[in-house]
Amino acid sequence: MLWTPLSLCCRSRPSAGGWQPLRFDGGAFHLKGTAELARALLVLRVCAWPPLVTHGLAFQAWSQRLLGSRLSRTLLRASIYGQFVAGETAEEVRDCVQQLQALGLLPLLAVPTEEEPDSTAKTSEAWYEGNLRTMLRCVDLSRALVDTRGPARNSLMQLKVTALASTRLCKELSAWIQRPAGSSQLSPERLAEAMDSGQNLRLSYLSADQNQHLQASLSRLHHVAQHARAQHVRLLVDAEYTFINPALSLLVAALALRWNRPEEGGPWVWNTYQAYLKETQERLERDAEAAHKAGLAFGVKLVRGAYLEKERAMTQLHGKEDCTQPDYEATSRSYSRCLELVLRRVSRHGPPCHLMVASHNEESVRQATKRMWELGIPPDGPVCFGQLLGMCDHVSLALGQAGYVVYKSIPYGCLEEVIPYLIRRAQENRSVLQGVRREQELLSQELWRRLLGRKV
Repeated sequence: MLWTPLSLCCRSRPSAGGWQPLRFDGGAFHLKGTAELARALLVLRVCAWPPLVTHGLAFQAWSQRLLGSRLSRTLLRASIYGQFVAGETAEEVRDCVQQLQALGLLPLLAVPTEEEPDSTAKTSEAWYEGNLRTMLRCVDLSRALVDTRGPARNSLMQLKVTALASTRLCKELSAWIQRPAGSSQLSPERLAEAMDSGQNLRLSYLSADQNQHLQASLSRLHHVAQHARAQHVRLLVDAEYTFINPALSLLVAALALRWNRPEEGGPWVWNTYQAYLKETQERLERDAEAAHKAGLAFGVKLVRGAYLEKERAMTQLHGKEDCTQPDYEATSRSYSRCLELVLRRVSRHGPPCHLMVASHNEESVRQATKRMWELGIPPDGPVCFGQLLGMCDHVSLALGQAGYVVYKSIPYGCLEEVIPYLIRRAQENRSVLQGVRREQELLSQELWRRLLGRKV
């Protein structure tokens, strides 16, 4: 990361006399150095260029051949890697997080690990076991980075289930769950019991190898959750494609039964809900009510969703009904309804219900802060906000300076692994990258202000 030393800033609290709408006008950019702002403007403009996103992996290979590996690495570290990644070593990650904390922001670590179905090495049991060790180290690093003394200092990290269980297995389980009799063999209670006991489920519709992989996967998930609970780190499970999400939700429900008891300080395992799917509001309401009836704490990460284009292509290919919202406006309305639903539950049930408003949309963030004030939810309570590292800083900084709890999603790791990960995420988040024009305008205005020597 490229940082300019700054003095530690002070976090203020929202006015107790009335809700004051936050201003996302780039005023908080004065907290950041000129070099960092210039890099952000350059990288965001380059990333908004569709051909670069579409052919990113080819561009990377081309630059290595043309410039050589060493120069290519240097340029990437100074630009895209430096903008969106915390670093490669624990020390680099720690330096990045310390700078974020000085700006009133907190870390949400993400291990950039993903399966490659056509790769034997990256679908082997040894690969998943290696990912387990990586996740456990991420838990330890997440705990070490945040001072958890105080109600707003939760250590959080992201968990991708398909780093510990194969996509093929999740697809098989999802297909079975959606059958009329599927729930008789696949209940959260049965999976939770298998996680605790270590006994093999021996599901009839899975092969011997698949059953063995399922048991190993359950053991890995249980191990990560157990270690996270011991280290006081809350796990935010990533949502993925709809064809495996039923299995992911089932696994999260099984983990929740074991680790989301309010008396144990839960929720320690949160699920992610994607507002661009038509079913999300109904599923969110159903899951929240089920958790309440079971006496469990409930953790929600609410996102718009990143897989819209691919989901539509897949449904057209298989001749299925489109499961996504028809347009961005419909997705925003869905997000607003889901946000209202969870905020009301937080207001009624208090700390056992946690929410991350994971959004780069200014109106969604304003709605959240206004409703928090109207419902009496404190800014440093069970509702927090989340944005990606290197993006939407005009929103993140304004929230942090106003006293809200804000996390930046932070991937870290070696350049060779992280750059392909970033390119794939960019391909999934094209609309987000192309929608940063306002942030670019604000960055440009701040840089011109400094160049001309104008005061804020």
